[in-house]
Amino acid sequence: MADNVFTGKNGTLTLSANTGTPEGAHAGAVFTTYNPTNATAPVIARVTNVEVYVQTALEEFHEIGRRHAVSLHPGDIRISGKLGRAYVNGQLLYLLLGKGALAARQNEPYVQPVFQLKLDLNDPATAAASSGGTTPPAQCELVVDGVKLENWVQAIPEEGFVMENVTFKGLTISINDAGLTPTFT
Repeated sequence: MADNVFTGKNGTLTLSANTGTPEGAHAGAVFTTYNPTNATAPVIARVTNVEVYVQTALEEFHEIGRRHAVSLHPGDIRISGKLGRAYVNGQLLYLLLGKGALAARQNEPYVQPVFQLKLDLNDPATAAASSGGTTPPAQCELVVDGVKLENWVQAIPEEGFVMENVTFKGLTISINDAGLTPTFT
């Protein structure tokens, strides 16, 4: 049974930079340039079609004479995804290339910015209903750390909106599900 059911219109996208590394400092510079009022949580515009993939590369072990696998062994974990947005500025391209996106030729090597991707889902109906009661609002936050953009595409249709699409890879992923966290012993 599903406790919380969200739609895309309930979500928000926030990017933040860890300025403790050169890659994070470059991401912070991009955020400050395009959103000078709040560098830690910049507005990303109208984001659509956000997808996050986690692949664990499970390996099956089969014994001779058995049709079913005897055991499954965890493999490498890969975190990736993609997102699209209506074009507003060059922020995503600068996050992909860093100094390489500047018009003036840059000396190589230059770092590629790294940032944190937060996907927040809040159910406004549950939040409104619980404002007078004791039930906490239905919310879920998915956080992908160590994100670097892999590909960037800009579509300029004859009719319609100019759209950007990017793919990314991340180092770690975590989820905060309305205070529900399992305890492993």
